[in-house]
Amino acid sequence: MTGVTGTPSTLSPAAGPETLQQLELQRALDVISQHAVSSAGAECVRQRVPSACVESIRDQLATVAELAGLLAAGDGFRPVALPDIRPILERLDAPGSVLEGAELAQLHRALWGMRTVRSELTRLEVEAPRVAALRVELPPKQFESRLSGALEPDGSVKDKASPELARVRRQLRGAREKLVRQLEEILKSVSTNDVSPEATVTMRGGRYVIPIRRDARSRVRGIVHGESGSGATLFVEPSDAVPLGNELNRLEAEEGRAVLQVLRELSEIARPHAGQLGDGWTMCVHADDLYARAQYATAVRGVLPTVVPAPAALTIRGARHPLLLVELNAVVPFDLEIAGDERVVVVSGPNTGGKTVLLKTVGLVAALAQSGIIPPVAEGTVLPVFTRIFSDIGDRQSIAESLSTFSGHLSALKNILAGADARSLVLLDEFGTGTDPVEGAALAGAVLGKLCEWEGLTLATTHLNQLKELASETPGAVNASLQFDAERLAPTYRFHKGVPGRSYGLAIARRLGFPTDVITRAEELQPEAHRSFDALLADLEVREREVAQQTERLTALEGRLGAERDGLQELRRELEERSGDLVRREAELERTGREEARRYLLDARKRVEASLGLTQAAAAKGAAKEARRLVEEGIRQEGSALEKLEEAARKKGWTVRGRVDYAPEPETRGVPASPKRIVRRPARQHRQQATDVVTDRASTQIDLRGMTADEAEEAAKRAVDDAVVAALGSLRIIHGKGTGALRQRVGEVLQRDPRVASYETAPPQEGGWGATIVELVS
Repeated sequence: MTGVTGTPSTLSPAAGPETLQQLELQRALDVISQHAVSSAGAECVRQRVPSACVESIRDQLATVAELAGLLAAGDGFRPVALPDIRPILERLDAPGSVLEGAELAQLHRALWGMRTVRSELTRLEVEAPRVAALRVELPPKQFESRLSGALEPDGSVKDKASPELARVRRQLRGAREKLVRQLEEILKSVSTNDVSPEATVTMRGGRYVIPIRRDARSRVRGIVHGESGSGATLFVEPSDAVPLGNELNRLEAEEGRAVLQVLRELSEIARPHAGQLGDGWTMCVHADDLYARAQYATAVRGVLPTVVPAPAALTIRGARHPLLLVELNAVVPFDLEIAGDERVVVVSGPNTGGKTVLLKTVGLVAALAQSGIIPPVAEGTVLPVFTRIFSDIGDRQSIAESLSTFSGHLSALKNILAGADARSLVLLDEFGTGTDPVEGAALAGAVLGKLCEWEGLTLATTHLNQLKELASETPGAVNASLQFDAERLAPTYRFHKGVPGRSYGLAIARRLGFPTDVITRAEELQPEAHRSFDALLADLEVREREVAQQTERLTALEGRLGAERDGLQELRRELEERSGDLVRREAELERTGREEARRYLLDARKRVEASLGLTQAAAAKGAAKEARRLVEEGIRQEGSALEKLEEAARKKGWTVRGRVDYAPEPETRGVPASPKRIVRRPARQHRQQATDVVTDRASTQIDLRGMTADEAEEAAKRAVDDAVVAALGSLRIIHGKGTGALRQRVGEVLQRDPRVASYETAPPQEGGWGATIVELVS
């Protein structure tokens, strides 16, 4: 096998391709390649083959997982589909070769795509360093500028490509205009009977001519360069116009030499950069190959498996056959766990139980993972890296070159015995069939024992009871089955290790309507040992179903108890939060009460000071008594107001700590005492809560990726509303690059909003075309 994209294969050249054909790896790669954006990227995916290098496999799978995580999160990374420039680079390798203008223009377009991909890889340097490692050095921008300055997009050479070409083309245009004017004048001078009414100057054979009726040929001197389809019109270059026509041809030849000189110079400039151009093209193809694999992993919800050197235990979680995912609407996943000391797993059960699908899924999952592709498996999957994979799968439905005869099976087994070792994976379908059951079982048992000695991993399906019994007695071998619903006679596709499966042949025949007497006679013809063994398996299945049902009930009960326990814990948490809120609220009320009391005290002191002034000014004792009365009256009025405030607080359900004493205490130095406590006013708290809600909701950034255009419009409007209320000066709206629909809709919203002072595309370090910076009216 040949290695592709850094995945050199060490699988056996003899058995590998045959096995991979039976596993239908190429069909799976074809499905994955459809996620690529270019034909070259798709081809790179299709050429992948399994590798046996553990470190290389780990690195590739980790890189795929890195990019898949970004894509699943909505990152807009997408490769650029480049034209295949390999033939152009091959021509450029030849010394002295000159590229055509169209070829140079193709190099220019490819170089633009390379710079775009490299820029995207640079953007991912922090979040996805493995992906960013695909970057390569590209030719200097001066080379790209030279191409764009000299060539039109279609490859034609611009006038300004060289001074010589500009000069020649000026002269060429002047000569052409002069010749056409002269021919038009000659045409006007010819009698209207000698030309058709719609006659005009045209070209024939690279020369400018005028159309003349055949019968007027003798009246117009010149060179005939052709005639019309009917022969009635001749295209004549008048003799007077020949010198100008010759001059025009000379200038055109001179123009061709000037164009060739420009193309030669451009080719010489490009030649030293051929290697970098090739590296850039490879970078883009590899980025596309990686993108296709990452998109596939995201589409099938594949999880990065753990890969370890073989021999080792095999654990597969939630595996689904990659091709069945395409062909069927729903695929039942299965789990498979094989311990490190289990060498051979003998899977038995009815023909419709999915045993062959199990074998092919295990083989295909291993082959995909070793090809650098995350297969459709779930968390917890551990895959040994096999150096050789062998298979003998007789699936008549989808494998083109199946082995249908016993000799064919023997040939496959011979190759397996000659090449399998401790790091091999062996897949055998319908093991021991195709000949006399006794001889087939004996031979299969001997092969099974040999495979156990080699310590590799073998999965074999069979219907032979002798192999089921042998597997239960051979160290390193283990029985297994795919569960089958005996009541519905339908497979469940659930792998069950440790117990062999029943064939259900007679049960299925009975369900298909076979005559009862035929079924009864068939049951009688079965050997007693077979009937006893089948009855034992049937009894074991019943007991397993009962245990499974009991386990499900216990699991459900544990789930309900767990949910109730979680609910109680949540209730406790809520009560603790409410208790904390009440304590904080009480403390706030007490603080506010003290502030209110302090204000009332200040007012009372002002009255005391006024009364004292009145007392000092009074000459009589009665005036002093009147002043004291005024002070006491003011304090009583303040106390009455505080009592009303406390009563209003109680009606609202607020708790007031301590008794409020509004009666004046004994005077100290002539100043009456102040009230002790005051209740908090609620309005201020409500206003603060409303402000906090707006502040919490406002943000300087909003992410619209993944929304529809209508959803994005509403979200952008709400973000501007919240930012204006919160007095934010600016807002960053992330809409991604994608198709540009979200960016356009956001621009329309901002254009119409009078509160928006300005908006512009974000700088490259803040998202570039994927985000918009909004400045709000202050």
